[in-house]
Amino acid sequence: MRQEPRPSQEYLLLDYLDRLTRLREGRRAVHVHLSRLKPQNRREHHIRIAANTLEDFARAFEGQMFLLGNGDIALVTKGAELGQLDEAVMRLRYLFTDDPLAQIAADDMGHGRFATLYNLETQFERFHEEVEQLHEEERQRAKRLTQIAQQSGENDGDSRKALTPEQLGQLEKVLQQADLSNVLRRQAICAVAGDSPPKPIFNEVFVSIVELAGQVLPNVNLAANRWLFQHLTQTLDRRVLRMLAKADDSSLHTSFSINVNVATLLAPEFLEFDASLRMGSRGTLVVELQMVDIFSDFSNFVFARDFVKEKGYRVCLDGVHYDMLPFIDRQKMGIDLIKVTSGPVFEGDGPSAKKAEVAREIERCGRARVILTRCDNKTMIKSGQEMGISMFQGRFLDQVLLQDQRRRSPPPTPKAAITRRSR
Repeated sequence: MRQEPRPSQEYLLLDYLDRLTRLREGRRAVHVHLSRLKPQNRREHHIRIAANTLEDFARAFEGQMFLLGNGDIALVTKGAELGQLDEAVMRLRYLFTDDPLAQIAADDMGHGRFATLYNLETQFERFHEEVEQLHEEERQRAKRLTQIAQQSGENDGDSRKALTPEQLGQLEKVLQQADLSNVLRRQAICAVAGDSPPKPIFNEVFVSIVELAGQVLPNVNLAANRWLFQHLTQTLDRRVLRMLAKADDSSLHTSFSINVNVATLLAPEFLEFDASLRMGSRGTLVVELQMVDIFSDFSNFVFARDFVKEKGYRVCLDGVHYDMLPFIDRQKMGIDLIKVTSGPVFEGDGPSAKKAEVAREIERCGRARVILTRCDNKTMIKSGQEMGISMFQGRFLDQVLLQDQRRRSPPPTPKAAITRRSR
């Protein structure tokens, strides 16, 4: 099989199986179909935690694990019994007990549609065919998503380059029809009082630009050209608004925020989205606007701001570095919330004079109006509280909420494992 310039995990898995053709004794495999989970349950940290859950098992049984391009996990082991694989998969199902996929009863293939188990001594060809199909699907996907770069004459061996106008035009055509559900993310904004557990207030809904770039143009830095990138985000805004207008997920009807461009608020897609909302839900929704976008055309911002506030939306100023707080007059700008990006002053060892200065600015803006974002550890939360902040957002809180969810969800009855061993 011809070596690809940048071998995918599917390619590596297929190559690994080819080398096991005559070494099947004691080999077992499992294909965990995480791509079938609901979008909110297959975010980056979910996939990462699922992989970590299987790592110890893989090491114990000379296992080889592959993180596939669609988010699935494939694991091949030596010496593990199917019953032991059952138990490992049950631990994974416990992580996703709130997803319908993990609640489906087992069938003769293993754990329903959640995972498929294989005895490679007798089912090698079956698994090999499955992997061949996965490899072909990934190859075709990569071919489609890199077509834009090839048309513009890019060399795959080059380092990432800035987005060009020609690529932007082609990319916008792709995004008009693309399914963005696999890069649509949610992140909670939480109220944290003292050492009490975080209480989610609303969720920010956004497109993961990093993942989108990796899927569509892996060799291009989409954000390198600020103005082309802003034009791209306007296209993404419209696509996300269409998705939200048609969403059948009740959690996307109230208590969430969307980060959009000022121009998007005046586009037809926003009017369609607004018309799709339930009675009384606008008061629970927040429109987030970037500071650089606002000041690039302040009069346009004022018009859009008055338009959405009259309808009942709250307006949040996003992307504010704490050093910029002295230049922000929240009341004169007519905004309801300010998102301050965390940084060294919130790490706990910053100079006390600087902390006091930031605390004064937070007091001036309104303690209940400031959200500290990108909180990656507990120290940032504590420092923010000391400066008067009570609302936070970031990876640390994502982990705390996920762990709390796991503690409150009882483990499912291991019917699948019992069924498998009774055969």
